[in-house]
Amino acid sequence: MTTVVTGARAAVWAALGTVRDPELDEPLTDLGFVARCEVSAAGHAVVRLRLPTYFCAPNFAFLMVADAYDAVAGVPGLTGLDIRLDDHFASDVINRGVAARQGFVASFEGEAVDELDTLRYDFVRKAVLAGTDRVCRSLGRDPRSLTLGDVPPGPDLNRLRARRRELGLPAEDGDPLLLDPATGTAPVDAKRHLAFARLTRTSMEANSGVCRGMLRARYALTSDEEGTG
Repeated sequence: MTTVVTGARAAVWAALGTVRDPELDEPLTDLGFVARCEVSAAGHAVVRLRLPTYFCAPNFAFLMVADAYDAVAGVPGLTGLDIRLDDHFASDVINRGVAARQGFVASFEGEAVDELDTLRYDFVRKAVLAGTDRVCRSLGRDPRSLTLGDVPPGPDLNRLRARRRELGLPAEDGDPLLLDPATGTAPVDAKRHLAFARLTRTSMEANSGVCRGMLRARYALTSDEEGTG
């Protein structure tokens, strides 16, 4: 029985690892945003999520909790789910809305006017820009005439392909390396595009560092405790 429970917990943890903070484009499990992850012998999963501050944006938080719920719900063999966000000013509203499978507008009735599809698109678009800079920095050559197939294989290239596919953008070997994620075409000004990609990547990585530091301070964590759940 212990082996079964351990395996189920590992499956839930792996599912949570597919969920990204929408702004930082990093897995919740790497960021330390999963405070608790357990599966009972009966197959009931309990997940507790946390954020760096009490006042993190509720739209970002809603996306994170909803995506975590969807990911864990897809794990075979579970008999129940209890997924909640703790220590956030909108925890009750978010947790009720996600558990009831309501959208953002219905959950924040009278306060929200739009669902979060556009926001999600904007974040993935930024992830494409940041990913472009990551692969271009390691090339040591002018990327303007290169294709994705010219980039050495590795996790950064895989990540860039995945984000482009999320937007419905071409992501095969013969497709251009430089692509405006808003239009799906070659950038009009490649130099400016690369500068913006570098700025986007730098900003995301800086925000990630700030969030990690604030989470450690808020919960008195060591760096080793961040990703243990």
